[in-house]
Amino acid sequence: MFQYSARPDLLKDRVILVTGAGRGIGAAAARSFAAHGATVILLGKTIEHLEEVYDQIEKAGGPQPAIFPFNLETAQPHQYDELAATIEREFGRLDGLLHNAAILGPRTPIEQFSGENFMRVMHVNVNAVFMLTSVLLPLLKLSSDASVVFTSSSVGRKGRAYWGAYAVSKFANEGLMQVLADEVDGTSAVRANSINPGATRTGMRAQAYPGENPLQNPTPEEIMPVYLYLMGPDSSGVNGQAFDAQ
Repeated sequence: MFQYSARPDLLKDRVILVTGAGRGIGAAAARSFAAHGATVILLGKTIEHLEEVYDQIEKAGGPQPAIFPFNLETAQPHQYDELAATIEREFGRLDGLLHNAAILGPRTPIEQFSGENFMRVMHVNVNAVFMLTSVLLPLLKLSSDASVVFTSSSVGRKGRAYWGAYAVSKFANEGLMQVLADEVDGTSAVRANSINPGATRTGMRAQAYPGENPLQNPTPEEIMPVYLYLMGPDSSGVNGQAFDAQ
């Protein structure tokens, strides 16, 4: 496990957007960021799940979060612009962006992978990540210390059979991170890095490995140290790096 101990006020006064914040790693990250002082913008497609995380954060005494229902599969370009405008109006800047939302897609050989499924996975996991990054960069540049974190995978660093579009999309996320990191290096207070969460007790892991005993994997809460490190000031100057949560 990544070794890091976050002080209680690590993210005080920071505004952080988390995609896929309603479940799994996204929900755990949102709760963890709030517990360390951040105002969290919860972005996801299922309002009920976002409201549940919202209530958990409030009950724990964290700063009041914000909910932004958003479907990355169907959102049009103008909706991304509206999201950025809303954040600017409500918060004036953005200090952190965690790209967590993704879909797995079929785990089949390439020759059996339909073009429709391939494009769907790439749209959610890559195109939407690009669109969000692009429209939110001006707000991130208004921060004195901003962090963009991309979610990778072991199959996004070395391809493996039957991982299809998911693996390709994670390679693309690594590439997008590297391009962004090089562009912002020395030109702004924005930094970009990636995290491979590893085997974690989530719904997506269960979908990918239905026969696996989930109890053998750590919970999302247990892999939070690297997320806190990259979102806080202790990682200032760390840019273009690929991290493993465990």
